[in-house]
Amino acid sequence: MPAAYLFDMDGLLLDTERLTMEGFLDCAPLVQRDAAEMRAFFTTLVGLTARRSQHLMTEFCGPEADLEAISAHWERSCERRLADGVPIKPTVADTLAGLSGQGVQMAVVTSTDGARARHHLERAGLLAHFSFVLGGDEVSATKPDPAPYLEAAARFGFDPKLCAAFEDSDHGLTAAATAGCFAVQIPDLRPPGRPFPQLGQAFASTLQDAVTHAQGHFQQRCRASAPSV
Repeated sequence: MPAAYLFDMDGLLLDTERLTMEGFLDCAPLVQRDAAEMRAFFTTLVGLTARRSQHLMTEFCGPEADLEAISAHWERSCERRLADGVPIKPTVADTLAGLSGQGVQMAVVTSTDGARARHHLERAGLLAHFSFVLGGDEVSATKPDPAPYLEAAARFGFDPKLCAAFEDSDHGLTAAATAGCFAVQIPDLRPPGRPFPQLGQAFASTLQDAVTHAQGHFQQRCRASAPSV
């Protein structure tokens, strides 16, 4: 079995990427781009920190745009959509509860700022499953750099090669795979036809399937390394 299970958050545990994209589309009168352009641009932000996203927003919206007003409008739109609770992706609640029951080591490794991530996970009823949450403002470098996964594994005291990592975005997958983790990608928001990074990752459609796949991988590796008698 993996020594630790390392999870991305938005688009992987929480069904928040679509919600955030809808909030961005509400900003169309301020951004002055059509919906198709805004959707395509939003997918380039998935898996990035707020700081990196802000830089790309400046380029997308142009020098005349009021980025402060856009950001404030976007934030209000997202908060309205979260007023009734933080949505969870299918199979997540049962999968995490099952892993907790087994006493395994779990952490969240997200590009979202740590305080915000912990708040959302608590509202979703998931925070108690994790030993810690490592936010994008709490690491030495951010995804797609491998630092977040290297630092999460080090915090547990494990070699990253002994850890399983679960990601939806290409940026996050790149971070996990280059850190040496066994990485499983569960795609969420992707433009049609966009090629996946070729980093030896496995693929799954739900978190439950992804965890089962990862466990099977480590069991097979354990059997392969066992001495013959």
